[in-house]
Amino acid sequence: MCAAISEVEQEELLEKLEVFKIKGRDKHGRKILRIIAKFFPARLVSVEVLKKYLEERVFPKLMGKRKFAVLYAHTGVQRSENFPGISGLRWIYDAIPANVKENLEAVYFIHPGLQARLFLATFGRFLFNAGLYGKLRYVSRVDYLWESVRRNEVEIPEFVFDHDEDLDYRPMMDYGLESDHARVYGGAPTMDSPVTTYSHGVHLIGFQEIH
Repeated sequence: MCAAISEVEQEELLEKLEVFKIKGRDKHGRKILRIIAKFFPARLVSVEVLKKYLEERVFPKLMGKRKFAVLYAHTGVQRSENFPGISGLRWIYDAIPANVKENLEAVYFIHPGLQARLFLATFGRFLFNAGLYGKLRYVSRVDYLWESVRRNEVEIPEFVFDHDEDLDYRPMMDYGLESDHARVYGGAPTMDSPVTTYSHGVHLIGFQEIH
């Protein structure tokens, strides 16, 4: 990753784009850290600046005894544009304070896609600890998100809803049998406990980690 702007400008860009935003609650009363992956400008923001931004502006707001959930929208992510790299992901994860990791109770993963699932099915056990996977909830459609999250308290970008419509008209995209012209990378669980998947109104069982 090569940034052409200063560190201060990179931090200001992250703030302006609202890649990370703490707002709203799920139906268990947990506050939500919303992450819109497509907004992350990987070509302009270095992993070092991203880590510093999280440590100074995001993690402190998640300290204490209150539990929280992450709402992660993977919609439209492309490796060259929005992906910080495997080593970057690991470095950022290791930098998360233990107290924050303990307070995280759920990760709502919108539009994971087949490539995203396979990616962490292959690399997940090398990137994160096993406990994270038991907290992961796949959400294949935004409508299913409202089963767990308070609808009026969370802002979802319009392009996420548009992708829902694309999936409705081209259902094979859900299974990687039809391309949406975006090479997608991101979270897919390899875990040692079942993961709930909200897909087509049916709760399915997620991947199991093979030791």
